[in-house]
Amino acid sequence: MHRDGRRIAYPVEEPGSETATCGLRESSSPQMRRLPAILAVTLTALLAAPAAQAATSLVLRGAGFGHGVGMSQYGTLGFSQHGWDYRRILGYYYQGTAIGKLGAAPPVRVLLRSGHSRYSVSGAAASGALRLDPSLTYDVTTADGHVVLRHGSDDVGQVDGTLRLSAPAGGAVTLAGGAVNGLRDGSYRGSIDITRSGSGLIAVNTVPLEQYVAGVISAEVSASWPAEALKVQAVAARSYALTTNAGGLGALFTQYADTRSQMYRGVSAEHPSTNAAAAATAGEVVTYAGEPVTTYFFSTSGGRTENVENSFVGSDPKPWLKSVPDPYDNVSPVHRWGPLTFTRADAARRLAGYVQGRFRKIRVTQRGVSPRIVRAEVVGTTGTSAITGPQLRRAFGLRDAWIVFRTFSTDVTKRRPVAPPATTPAAPDPGAKVGGPGPGSASTARVPRLLLHGRISPAQRGRWATVERRVGTTWIRAVDVLLADGGRYRTTLPGPGDYRVRFGDELGPVVTAR
Repeated sequence: MHRDGRRIAYPVEEPGSETATCGLRESSSPQMRRLPAILAVTLTALLAAPAAQAATSLVLRGAGFGHGVGMSQYGTLGFSQHGWDYRRILGYYYQGTAIGKLGAAPPVRVLLRSGHSRYSVSGAAASGALRLDPSLTYDVTTADGHVVLRHGSDDVGQVDGTLRLSAPAGGAVTLAGGAVNGLRDGSYRGSIDITRSGSGLIAVNTVPLEQYVAGVISAEVSASWPAEALKVQAVAARSYALTTNAGGLGALFTQYADTRSQMYRGVSAEHPSTNAAAAATAGEVVTYAGEPVTTYFFSTSGGRTENVENSFVGSDPKPWLKSVPDPYDNVSPVHRWGPLTFTRADAARRLAGYVQGRFRKIRVTQRGVSPRIVRAEVVGTTGTSAITGPQLRRAFGLRDAWIVFRTFSTDVTKRRPVAPPATTPAAPDPGAKVGGPGPGSASTARVPRLLLHGRISPAQRGRWATVERRVGTTWIRAVDVLLADGGRYRTTLPGPGDYRVRFGDELGPVVTAR
């Protein structure tokens, strides 16, 4: 399961605009379900007539945090706050499923650290048949192809394969060396198994399933959440661990300790509230047609979850991993996010592996139900490259693939002055200074005009934008402009300076008028 974050501003509403619709409407609305298939985001509206001051920026807004498949953690919080119990919540996110009860379950093997040449372990009571003192700290290293256990300068034992360091009953083993989940030292139930791998050593925690679940819940969600929300996380974590194998057949581990699988912090994640949730649901897993199923989960849906095949592009559809409305997900602080602004050069750099020639635009060709981007195209001057929504998300460093775009193109043109119309000269003013230009003189009228013009796309005709001027370190309103067809605008500037266009809380590029 790939979830790029967790703990978890709003697009300018554009009625009739497909970009803004997918950024704003509640995900259960008919408008969102009828999104057009193709949305073109053009970054080169002014390429036909380049000028020294021409500039283009791309503004991104979005919703959600994570891959969008299965159970939304903040949506679960919202449902529990509205009185739903954990069974009802699980059945809602995983459509057509039931809660089953396990018999015996295999242990979980969690990869804690790898690539280090030495680890320190304390709290261990045994290494195989060899009894150890839990109050002592032992070092594990390699020598002559063996994994060696030492205390100070003394060799305690060595093995050719895996060195297992077991915790005492009810206790834990503490591993030091390297770091996992931000913790340099961590304590874990079960055993720490250390094996040679390449030029280093890998450390794996082999732990009973229920103790593993207790080490996951508060690493994924807050221990202060309602009991029903914690029970949802417990069942989802247990089901996921039982049905996935991140290491593959024959590997030394089955789960990562991070978002490549699910967050796991061992003993440090155990709290009375989360231990109670694990105990209350002990052995319970999500089943479909009587079999345990993989329960993907993530932080924030943005208002609707997504079909698995639209987020994990190329995967097979699963009947229990279908898009559903998520009405209470707005308790998340990143239910909506943005705006984020990128210059065209910034966008080109981030998309460098996909740009053929010079970067021109991103064309969205398929959106999912939510509507996260499924597929898009990066259009360059010499060709077009396919890109998926998750790849686009990673390229820009975004929270989610639920992304909408707006392009600002701005230019400044200096127009020749217009000579004043011929008029009958007025009678001389006896008090006027000889040789000075009078009011309405040609020299006054021949000051060049500075025109600001460009396009905001998409933007509806009849909307207003504001031209701002920099004064010192602040920006002040210079003039408002009414948008024409295609979001085009044009206005005369009051004088030289730095300018930008504001549309709601979104900002276009800065240009200099001289």
